[in-house]
Amino acid sequence: MGKNEDWTQLRAMLDTPIGAVLAPERCIVVRDKGGGLVPLHANRAQQSFAERRGTENIVLKARQMGISTWVAARFLLRTLLVPGTTTLMVAHTRESAESLFAVVARMWENLPTDLRDSVGSPGRARLGQFTFPEIDSEFRIASAAEPNAGRGLTVHNLHCSEVARWGGDPAETLAGLRAALAPGGELVLESTPNGAYGCFYEQWQQAEASGMVRHFFPWWWEPAYVGMPVVKTTAEEAALAARHRLSAEQLGFRRELARRFGAMRSQEFAEDAVSCFRESGACFFDREVLAMRTKEVTRPLEVRRDKSLQVWLPAVPGRSYLAGVDSAGGGSEGDFSAVQLIDVATGVQCAELQARLSPRDLARAAAELAREYNGAMLVVERNNHGTAVLAYLEQETGANIYTGRDGLPGRMTDVASRPRMLSDMAVLLSQRPELFRSERLLGECRSFVTDEHGRAAAARGSHDDLVMSMAIAHAVRGLIAT
Repeated sequence: MGKNEDWTQLRAMLDTPIGAVLAPERCIVVRDKGGGLVPLHANRAQQSFAERRGTENIVLKARQMGISTWVAARFLLRTLLVPGTTTLMVAHTRESAESLFAVVARMWENLPTDLRDSVGSPGRARLGQFTFPEIDSEFRIASAAEPNAGRGLTVHNLHCSEVARWGGDPAETLAGLRAALAPGGELVLESTPNGAYGCFYEQWQQAEASGMVRHFFPWWWEPAYVGMPVVKTTAEEAALAARHRLSAEQLGFRRELARRFGAMRSQEFAEDAVSCFRESGACFFDREVLAMRTKEVTRPLEVRRDKSLQVWLPAVPGRSYLAGVDSAGGGSEGDFSAVQLIDVATGVQCAELQARLSPRDLARAAAELAREYNGAMLVVERNNHGTAVLAYLEQETGANIYTGRDGLPGRMTDVASRPRMLSDMAVLLSQRPELFRSERLLGECRSFVTDEHGRAAAARGSHDDLVMSMAIAHAVRGLIAT
């Protein structure tokens, strides 16, 4: 390439699956692990990401898979080849932002001369920013520690790196950055795991429902991760090697990881998208049961209401059902409301609703689901927004609303009843895990912890609506049974 029309062709290639791989390889230079400058060549993880990426992406990965470098290369080309483009890359620390800026600066300095000439001389550079006045484009690199990162910008390409390690309030920071993203702009959230709680964990768990494309890259996708070959394998190693076609040298590297990192191995060098999210130290529920059951659960029979409603067992004529209802305010970025519908006789989970709904919309959705399940009893937590939900439910024809022992509609959760119903649910999960069918619910259980004051609650940045609604459902089922 070397003519302006060739760069126009390259611009068109960037948004095609094959072109997204070929375009960076044609003109981007990076530093290899030996310190030399080499043309960028997509590794397995980079190629998979380029081919599968969507408008919104979330990447869960092992260490040093090269995703940040690949995203930086593609976003730099888009910034230069599409006039009027603003790109923002956000690292987790200022030091990481400076390192990423050096990578991008090296890419710019080693671009083909005619490509650089075609966009004009960059404006006066400063740390963390490239401006290209002749094409009205800009490339910025910031830190999540900067309180105003992205404020006042209209961003077309947004890459958020190591989100699981952002300080402060990551959810608030991410919300502000997403607000700056132009309609149709490209988003990449990327991180190694850092516990079964927090902003990145929540984003990963909700990715399918929100329409984000999930990308998971285990450590063995990196060909450099090899060690001394293992001669005699354990049963667990043999099963893993057979499942993923691992070599004896890769198993040797895995053993070395176990020696160096111990229990942190699965977090630092991810092997699957479940175990890599290490539970916080004081997980309220049985970790081993959660891990086992998470591997066993199957996809719902039906998914409705924009993926917020999942159904495993349809209603059976003559059977009795009840639904635990945990309400929230309904804001677009606030807590979720949840409905857990179970079979009264068996306790098995039949359906689950999780969505950000106003009290009125939650009442309508719960009543509709209850009618579908033979007029299921609706057990609404009376606290906070629950009173409004109950008021709207009373307007629903034929709604079967649970009444407490005090004669009032709904169930009061207080400092006495809350610990008991949660403990009962924990025992039930340990003894009868087959009753629980939702991967979303099990995910919340993993980030439901006992804090330093001994109170069981969702870890910071996590949600507990599915846990609480299920605990409410089984608490009342227990009362019915006795």
